[in-house]
Amino acid sequence: SELIRGFLLSGMPCPSSCPPGLLALMAPGLALMATFSLPSQAGDRKALPVEKPPGVKGRTLILLDVNTKSPVRIISENFLSLQLDPSIIHDGWLDFLSYDCKNVVLPSLQQPLLCKKAQHGAEAAQEEKKQTKNQQQERGRLPSRAEPSPGPDGRRAGCRPDIVRSDIALDKQKGCKIAQHPDIMLELQREKAAQMHLVLLKEQFSNTYSNLTLTARSLDKLYNFADCSGLHLIFALNALRRNPNNSWNSSNALSLLKYSASKKYNISWELGNEPNNYRTLVGRSVNGSQLGKDYIQLRSLLQLIRTYSRANLYGPNIGRPRKNVITLLEGFMKVAGSTVDAVTWQHYYIDGRVAKVTDFLKTRLLDTLSDQIRKIQKVVNMYTPGKKIWLEGVGATSAGGMNNLSDSYAAGFLWLNTLGLLASQGIDVVVRHSFLDHGHNHLVDQNFNPLPDYWLSLLYKRLIGPKVLAIHVAGLQRKPRPGRVIRDKLRIYAHCTSSHNHNYVRGSITLYIINLHRSRKKIKLAGTLRDKIVHQYLLQPYGKDGLHSKLVQLNGQPLAMVDDGTLPELKPRPLRAGRTLVIPPLTMSFYVVKNVNALACRYR
Repeated sequence: SELIRGFLLSGMPCPSSCPPGLLALMAPGLALMATFSLPSQAGDRKALPVEKPPGVKGRTLILLDVNTKSPVRIISENFLSLQLDPSIIHDGWLDFLSYDCKNVVLPSLQQPLLCKKAQHGAEAAQEEKKQTKNQQQERGRLPSRAEPSPGPDGRRAGCRPDIVRSDIALDKQKGCKIAQHPDIMLELQREKAAQMHLVLLKEQFSNTYSNLTLTARSLDKLYNFADCSGLHLIFALNALRRNPNNSWNSSNALSLLKYSASKKYNISWELGNEPNNYRTLVGRSVNGSQLGKDYIQLRSLLQLIRTYSRANLYGPNIGRPRKNVITLLEGFMKVAGSTVDAVTWQHYYIDGRVAKVTDFLKTRLLDTLSDQIRKIQKVVNMYTPGKKIWLEGVGATSAGGMNNLSDSYAAGFLWLNTLGLLASQGIDVVVRHSFLDHGHNHLVDQNFNPLPDYWLSLLYKRLIGPKVLAIHVAGLQRKPRPGRVIRDKLRIYAHCTSSHNHNYVRGSITLYIINLHRSRKKIKLAGTLRDKIVHQYLLQPYGKDGLHSKLVQLNGQPLAMVDDGTLPELKPRPLRAGRTLVIPPLTMSFYVVKNVNALACRYR
């Protein structure tokens, strides 16, 4: 809830009682936080050049101030969102969503969230119970057989969670209770999921995929989970059903829309996933112009159904903006740019099959995202100036990631920097891949223990608000040598502190800092931040595995769930007014500067 307080692409599968504490990441339980990173100027922000010159050991003092008069960006309060991998349909985790509908009232949520479920390449059935083929036809059930739509870097994508504030009334929380599953069922499910993981890896490496089926009963489970959690569901229809003339065959989608409307499901929609990969997957490509026509067709279908006449529509969810992908986006925007409510794309930094821990420390890699943002913005602003842009699929590594690497502390450097760059450059929503899947890019493991990026995301949600502030830095800088680009290993972002965090009064400011140096750095707060009390939230790896660790400590205390339903208290370390901030090497940290009374942060 807390963490995901943005878009939840689909409900996250939760065993036994998907710990309500974990749901803090997906539902609106705790403070709703939007991320804002702090640019050095009002334009695109580069990380701060604070390299230590030769001969100066540990004495480099960086002076840091923040422009508190007005924000340079304001992004969605639903900025941080999550995905669920479609593998949950194959491997059975879909059956372990956390809520059953019963006559039980859940505790009220402070603010409801949207649960975004993007189901790529799945088709809906119209009956809940399995029948014989003839019975299915008599009862109007569709043969729910779906061509796989491509997922990140060629994987099929199916369900994804996004997080956004919802207008769902709190009384809709009635009639739900936490589902309970015996331990033996969970053990059997983990065994099944492990076997399916091998199957999915084989499909991924061979680039041949089996059909993905989503029945009406599965859709009901997802929607009930979303409704009980106060989340909004976003569903991506299968774009690979094509007519002989290569136009989209919408017959199955229309059946799904009618079924959902008959159940009065409040859903937003997408069409397809990474259309630039369709030729690789099914031997048939779709150009941007045709894809635009398909979206116009979908919008027309939505307008014919009263329930969805004003539903939001997102797309085209393209892959990394290489030349051919940019061409596809240009064709799409020319035809259907005004049809979608936000333009979406995906980004994965490196191939998870060949990644090394040192890759996560390379500033050159961290900076690749900034260039891609500019490419997408250039095309979007050419055709529909001001149109919102979402990064709707992002992860440290593609190809499912690598164990003890993309799910380790080291991966957090990429993730936190991603949040900072996107917010500072005006991307409205980011969807993290993923909360739970068959690979190693997820936020929790299959025992539903939080991984490092979960804790990082949770702190972000609790501390960061949607207003991005400009920072000003002064300090010693290494002189560049000819032909050498100096990249920034100390990255600083600033936002107004979340107004939903009642531990801090409005007008407070939160800094988040990434130190990729192998030495500590010292920062002296200046200007409006001088002589203010600061609360430190320092995240470091815990245990002997170092950067490979899947455990983290906050201010020296290991983080772990108290029990299945309770998150630990995230206690800050108070620093006295005027104290220099000492940033340990290879760490990530948040600093709340209290009672600044920043004009930019006093009001919503």
